[in-house]
Amino acid sequence: MTLRLADTSERDDLGAFTARVVRLDQAGQVRLRASADRVTAWAATPFDVLATRSVRGVMEPDDVTVDATALLTALAVDRSEAIDIGPGFGLWAGELPPEEGWSLVDDVPADELERLTERGLALAREHGSAHGPPSSLLDQTVLTVSGSGARGGVKVPMRALFALSGMGFLGGADTGAGPEGEAPFVRISATGSWMRLDARFGAVVRRRITSLPLFT
Repeated sequence: MTLRLADTSERDDLGAFTARVVRLDQAGQVRLRASADRVTAWAATPFDVLATRSVRGVMEPDDVTVDATALLTALAVDRSEAIDIGPGFGLWAGELPPEEGWSLVDDVPADELERLTERGLALAREHGSAHGPPSSLLDQTVLTVSGSGARGGVKVPMRALFALSGMGFLGGADTGAGPEGEAPFVRISATGSWMRLDARFGAVVRRRITSLPLFT
């Protein structure tokens, strides 16, 4: 199984994404899907939220699930143009959102989400346990975004912000940027049953209909 990335910056981007997956879960997996001239990486996070990042490159085969630690090692050690990503891990155990049907709901200032995340982290330190933050905190709606792209608005739970922060997508250079001279933002889009928060170097995705499990 061979991965070819457009240049060293794309390799570094995918390496940074994979390193964060491993940091959150040493037994984590990454699903890689190739289409046209891009490879999109998907990974589960401990917050029951998917993280994703897209880089320029090609891959054969075009859909494979690999061990995150093994992928990180291959990206760091194999400096050849064609990277051997090793054997696949079998079938992806979860569900991915649709590629089409997304509508923009709104752009939210990144610093506002950072403030909400810091407040949530403080509460998690106060009320959490060895098993992590309580579910009541993770499921708390911290922001409702209304717009033409989502009937009734999109309710963003704390777990989505924790996933953004945990993957390094919030803060400093890792936030999305608006037009020149404007403050960074995070773009929120939705389908009928999914929400997506896009920052500059990655996105997190979660079902809006929480009665349907993200993973089986």
